[in-house]
Amino acid sequence: MSIDLKNKNSEGIFIVLIAAALFSMGGLCIKMVPWSPLAINGARSLISVMVLAVYLKWIKHKIVINKAVLFGAVCMTGTTGLFCVANKLTTAANAIVLQFTAPIFVILLMWLLKNEKPKKLDVLACVVVFSGIICFFIDGLLLGNMLGNFMAVLSGVFYAGVFMMNSFEKSDAISSVFLGHALSAVTGIGFVFGETDFGIQPMVGIFLLGVFQMAIAYIFMSKGLQQVSAVTASLTTAIEPILNPLLVAFFWGEMISPLSFVGASIVVVGIIGYNLIKIKSTL
Repeated sequence: MSIDLKNKNSEGIFIVLIAAALFSMGGLCIKMVPWSPLAINGARSLISVMVLAVYLKWIKHKIVINKAVLFGAVCMTGTTGLFCVANKLTTAANAIVLQFTAPIFVILLMWLLKNEKPKKLDVLACVVVFSGIICFFIDGLLLGNMLGNFMAVLSGVFYAGVFMMNSFEKSDAISSVFLGHALSAVTGIGFVFGETDFGIQPMVGIFLLGVFQMAIAYIFMSKGLQQVSAVTASLTTAIEPILNPLLVAFFWGEMISPLSFVGASIVVVGIIGYNLIKIKSTL
């Protein structure tokens, strides 16, 4: 079946996939920066804010401030901040797997806040995709620090809110992104002053994180959220935790187990199958 990108749903999915691919640069670029996670988050958020400010001026879009926008901004800040803390307290595998419980929380929150009952296809896709993510990381999954695990799950709750940025009346996703990154920059930039390595490699890594992995990625995400549902967006971006370590493995030579490849295949097939069914239903 061919995909018609003129179809609003398929175009939105494609845009969200671009955002997820840019998000997945995180692991690779963070490897280049020997800083603490909070310092990295503060610096990349500051660069992102500057890029977003130029973009908003270019498209002549004024920042909107209301309850819906602030909800998205707080969720944005909570997602990145809590994930950084979780990475310090538990294993990296635990942190990313538990954060990507987000689609489950999207379904629950849309049900509770918007009275939108979950569809069978959405629930089935959640089960398939999440099982694939667990398979991918199972070799590295440890009990870890329970507080860190809790922080990672809480990050997943906030991440669900990010996908819902465009779901409420008077919402404006790009304003939420800008304000959320600004808040992350304000709360995290102080940690940069405790770092000592400001060589070319760390600076290139921070630049790539701020410009591509944060600013441009969330520009695409904000556009994608205008065309697809929060559930569809959250499930589509589940490709990120798979692409992230694959890029690190390719460029840094870190080995991936056969079971990880099985998990990656499950995620990819699950996401493709889910989105093809969604696109077909709109044709």
